[in-house]
Amino acid sequence: MSLTPHISAQLNRLYAQKTPQSLASLKKQYAGCMQCPLATQGRTQVVFGVGPEHAQIFFIGEAPGKDEDEQGMPFIGRSGRLLRTLLTEIDCDPSSVYISNATKCRPPLNRPPTYEERATCSSRILLQEIAALKPRAICTLGATATTLFLDTKTPISQLRGQITQTEYFAIMATYHPSYLLRNRQAIELVKSDIVQLKSFLRHKA
Repeated sequence: MSLTPHISAQLNRLYAQKTPQSLASLKKQYAGCMQCPLATQGRTQVVFGVGPEHAQIFFIGEAPGKDEDEQGMPFIGRSGRLLRTLLTEIDCDPSSVYISNATKCRPPLNRPPTYEERATCSSRILLQEIAALKPRAICTLGATATTLFLDTKTPISQLRGQITQTEYFAIMATYHPSYLLRNRQAIELVKSDIVQLKSFLRHKA
């Protein structure tokens, strides 16, 4: 399993830069982004990722929901609260990780973002966030983020928990917290996946 050619090519270019764009300048540049259709479909604001610049693990979800769009922060609704709760339960301080989305603007009626929207947003913002932080690992939450990064058609149910080491970072997919709200029995699987990722990083140190 490998990164998609599109993502790999862009990361190669960004990681080769001696001075990557800072998160602060990225937010300033794209605060009023109009580069994809979501800009005119009812979004309130662009929702950038949050977390420390030394974060080792970078979580990537799908797109902002209603709460995130209103307050300008990712993962603060029900699924976000669940994510932070399960991180705390496995001794992973939520404030120590970086949390973002594949798409930074809320799609109308919370529909999944299109490939065009994901590709546009990732090339202008998400991959720049990654290049600025250079995390040791990325955890994609759900199919939308996973298929953006990984060149695979394997469903999440079979793919989750598998760690791939790329030249930039380790990457692992697991279920999105919104799925866990509907399927509580999968919470322990996600906990196990993240514990496994943390263990992988400890042994790679």
